[in-house]
Amino acid sequence: MKRVGIIGGGQLAWMMGDAAKKIGVELVVQTPSRNDPAVTIAQDTVFAAVDDAIATEILAKKCDVITFENEFVNLDALSLLAQQGVCFRPSLKSLAPLLDKYHQRCYLRDLGLPVPDFFAVDEHLNSVQSQIKALSFPVVLKSRRHGYDGQGTFIIPDWATLQQQLDTSIKDKTASQPLFLIEEFVPFTRELAVIASRAVDGEIVTYPVVETQQEQQVCRRVIAPAEIAPHQAAEIKAIAHTLLNSLQVVGVFGIELFLTADGKVLVNEIAPRTHNSGHFSLDGCETSQFEQHLRAVCGLPLGNTTLNAGSAVMVNLLGYENSQSDYKNQRQAIAEIPQSHLHWYGKTESRPGRKLGHVTVLLEHQHRDQAIAIAHKIESIWYPSSLSGLK
Repeated sequence: MKRVGIIGGGQLAWMMGDAAKKIGVELVVQTPSRNDPAVTIAQDTVFAAVDDAIATEILAKKCDVITFENEFVNLDALSLLAQQGVCFRPSLKSLAPLLDKYHQRCYLRDLGLPVPDFFAVDEHLNSVQSQIKALSFPVVLKSRRHGYDGQGTFIIPDWATLQQQLDTSIKDKTASQPLFLIEEFVPFTRELAVIASRAVDGEIVTYPVVETQQEQQVCRRVIAPAEIAPHQAAEIKAIAHTLLNSLQVVGVFGIELFLTADGKVLVNEIAPRTHNSGHFSLDGCETSQFEQHLRAVCGLPLGNTTLNAGSAVMVNLLGYENSQSDYKNQRQAIAEIPQSHLHWYGKTESRPGRKLGHVTVLLEHQHRDQAIAIAHKIESIWYPSSLSGLK
């Protein structure tokens, strides 16, 4: 039986548990806390920070291949293990251009893929004023590393706010390169995403393109499939093929995109792992993104990605308070919605914005308004009425 090591023990690793049983794979997890979700499904656990390369060396001795639940890793340290024969999938080489968001943007641009205009900026605003004039406000300021769920991303309306944000941001004073990038603000009509997987033999499969809806820059809802033109879906599929083939990826990647008012598709960001926009596949597809990822990294044939319902809507259950509640009553009410499938991550602590679980509802037909109405019903159950403005 093949053993797969996973660096990271959050819900993305936890959701690989059922898939591992299905295809006969054992999971070994490297994670810092005994309370992390994936600890409950792992056959073995190395308790250490995800960027602890010494712990990863121990992990490597317990498994056949190592993969990643998140991208907050130390590639330089892991490269020493790779030189010693440790098998990482996706490879460290395929991750290298993506972990710094500025480098990622440059890589996408150099591939000829459509991206927003952007440039790097350091904490002293060197050479920024002339470049800002070329873009015009508002702009988007992003931390180049370690941003997720909206953290490290700021919509900047004017020059004074930019200066203030850079002054107040927590910065690594020892960094030898710029810490942020600035990109044009895209007045998109919809945000889109696609999950794509590439096998060891180069086969690529994609899931249906989905619409993602963010609030406060955190994903709240996903509608599958997105109501877009066939040529737009084909263009997004081609983008996925170009990217994964260029990187020689093995595994699942999430690709986030913008759709502009004039129908253009722009690539926003790449997640080199399973992704929130693909959670619907757990209940809506024959092969979930989590099974697909394990299939890819284990060298197995990739599975069917066809949606097995007319459409699906996924809603994240986000924390809205500091609490240790398990929200049993709300979960029971949500579970009574017809064709609903609720996944609770078992986290022991809630805090505002934290992803505690998600629910997917399968629908007979593709109807965006119906999907949004169901999402709002779920949110009306989950969030207190005092927080209705969040919805």
